[in-house]
Amino acid sequence: MDTVGLFEAKTHLSELIARAERGEEVIITRHNKPVARIVPIAAAAPDAAARRNAVNALLRGARGRTLGLDWRALRDEGRR
Repeated sequence: MDTVGLFEAKTHLSELIARAERGEEVIITRHNKPVARIVPIAAAAPDAAARRNAVNALLRGARGRTLGLDWRALRDEGRR
């Protein structure tokens, strides 16, 4: 992971984007304090896919089961 000042990031944005496409991460600083990070989007995709698969597995496992809540009772309670 590399650190780049804001001015340099503005002047070399295309290069920083190309580095992100290659899988690198770059921290942008303002007055030597980190303020932003450029990361590749592809790095986030496996996490999203893993979450989606986990939710689908939970839903498959819960088929035919109820949470012990009767929707009619809940509806009628709201009408009181």
